[in-house]
Amino acid sequence: MEGYDKSKPPLRTVKDLDPDDQPREKAEKYGCAVLSVPDLWAIILRTGTPGNPITELCRDLMRDNDGKLHRLERRTRQELMARKGIGLTKCIQIEAVMELMKRYASEEPAHEDPITSSERIFSRMRYKIGNLDHEEVWILLLNRRNMVIREVCMSVGISTASLFDVKIAIKHALLENAEGIVLVHNHPSGATRPSASDDQITRELKEAAGFMKLKMIDHVIVTAAGFYSYHDNGRL
Repeated sequence: MEGYDKSKPPLRTVKDLDPDDQPREKAEKYGCAVLSVPDLWAIILRTGTPGNPITELCRDLMRDNDGKLHRLERRTRQELMARKGIGLTKCIQIEAVMELMKRYASEEPAHEDPITSSERIFSRMRYKIGNLDHEEVWILLLNRRNMVIREVCMSVGISTASLFDVKIAIKHALLENAEGIVLVHNHPSGATRPSASDDQITRELKEAAGFMKLKMIDHVIVTAAGFYSYHDNGRL
């Protein structure tokens, strides 16, 4: 055919792959558990670009993030869309899946256990805020049996600082008839060591809670890999 360059290889698509290498067909035959992470993304994102099948795009996507979903989660929308083949629709699909993963991981069982240790606080909050690229401050409001009545996000800040209003925290506790309060926030840097401002809001909340006959149970600093507890370190 005139104008066809026979020296160039034909464009590859997923259909050119062996059936056992096609993610959807492999999932249908063997189940999703056998698929790699790029293959799972390929089923979700569905279509690639001419000459770049979705399977290759998804392998490159994970390769760019050292094969780690934790790294992918921290990518901004602009960073995701910088890769050829990922437009706004695919970007939102990726964000939606990551959000579903976070919510699944942070779901509490039907018969929730009381807050009895800093480890329980960490396991409850690590997937919600531990891997964020910005700082968030939350309070957990507890009843007399140390069961969580409500979680409240108090502030969303930039990478190293957030605003926290002690008066509003106490107001939430009183409105919920709480008996105890837990302060939780994350460090995007991954370091668990408290800062001077962390110490300050701990002192202020403990003083205000005591004045209102509320018990401050703990202040836990959460990262993706670990945590620091003021209670465990004898600082409450």
